[in-house]
Amino acid sequence: MNFTELNINSSLINALNDLGITQTTTIQERAYPAVMSGRDIVGIAQTGTGKTIAYLLPCLRLWKFTKEKNPQILVVVPTRELVVQVVEQVEQLTKYMHVRVVGVYGGVNMIRQTPLVVAGVDVLVATPGRLLDFVLNGSLKLKSIKRFVIDEVDEMLNLGFRPQLIRIIDLLPTRRQNLMFSATISEDLKDLVHDFFVEPLEIEASPTGTPLENIKQIGFKVPNFNTKVNLLEYLILNNPEFSKVLVFTSTKKMANDLYDELAPKFVDQIGLIHSNKSQNNRFDTLGNFKGNVIPILIATDIVARGLDISDVSHVVNFDVPEVAENYMHRIGRTGRADKNGVSITFITKADTENRTNIEALMSRKIPIVSLPPDVVVSKELTMDEMPQVKMKNTLVTIPKKEEGGAAFHEKSEKNSQVNNKIRRKESMRMKYGKPKTRGQKKK
Repeated sequence: MNFTELNINSSLINALNDLGITQTTTIQERAYPAVMSGRDIVGIAQTGTGKTIAYLLPCLRLWKFTKEKNPQILVVVPTRELVVQVVEQVEQLTKYMHVRVVGVYGGVNMIRQTPLVVAGVDVLVATPGRLLDFVLNGSLKLKSIKRFVIDEVDEMLNLGFRPQLIRIIDLLPTRRQNLMFSATISEDLKDLVHDFFVEPLEIEASPTGTPLENIKQIGFKVPNFNTKVNLLEYLILNNPEFSKVLVFTSTKKMANDLYDELAPKFVDQIGLIHSNKSQNNRFDTLGNFKGNVIPILIATDIVARGLDISDVSHVVNFDVPEVAENYMHRIGRTGRADKNGVSITFITKADTENRTNIEALMSRKIPIVSLPPDVVVSKELTMDEMPQVKMKNTLVTIPKKEEGGAAFHEKSEKNSQVNNKIRRKESMRMKYGKPKTRGQKKK
């Protein structure tokens, strides 16, 4: 459907045209009239389907100008990178509107963000913890919130934000519209909807586990970490189409190890991002990758959720994620906006169960291809890959102590402390053989 067929004002249409967006995605087409109706919404759609625009467009269409400084629209997201992305999207959509948008997140001093909040805001985008910081110190009031959006809810619950979300909901006005968008539905999410939403309408653009058809999936069976490094290096050097490569690892340690191996060979061409990196480093690295300054980015799953990185040619799963849904989020970084993409997964024997779970979720197999003949298969194992030596428990059983009272021994006579106080009358008797008085008067 063309956006002009929806009830969208000219300001938003002009902004969409400037962005080169004319056709709706499935979730956008279904969400717009539902949100405009005023009902609580639960939207389920895979990564790369345009969920952000799906909820921002109707919210901005319903927004009304006011002189109040308190926000009317509140969007809560799990990560600081998502805050920046949503703020940027709002700014693009409100190019021809007078909408004040502010993003707040942890990891930076509140002093830098406070003036922006106090000056007045129409659309507030925040991470849960920092939002509560501003509310509890009195800098922010939520009494004017008309639409409350929770984006990437499943990831927020996985990160342990449920208590903060419940506290935020308790602080919101009773009369409001709740919008929740997620890629998957978990039991925790169902409980949250049941407790706080009013007869929500569920919109599902694509069932959980449905991969985008324009993403080609390839699997390589590899024995160990060093062979994976050799294969990745070979693929990048021998395939010019590897123009913008996003490499995922499940742990920060593996990301660091991989970066240490590749950085000397790809000088000034590779970036690294995970939660241990400083805020400025994460923003700079991500900006350089988005701006094509560096063609290779190594990341943990923190980047797999919700971030809109355009024109990623290849996603490489350096390992198979333990959670099947995370595989879907990873490969969803490529093949976006109706473009084709390629997902490559390195699979070891230890990944057999995880691979089976992913294929069951997708209802399809990951095609396996042979290793290129020029790739060196290493026999060297890392410390984590070395077999663990299981020692037999040879602990000697300690005999049970006999039960008894406390330790006791008689003290010597001179050390014994017995309170035998002798009165003076008795002392005189012992000394003189008879009682001795102090001249007491006879009566």
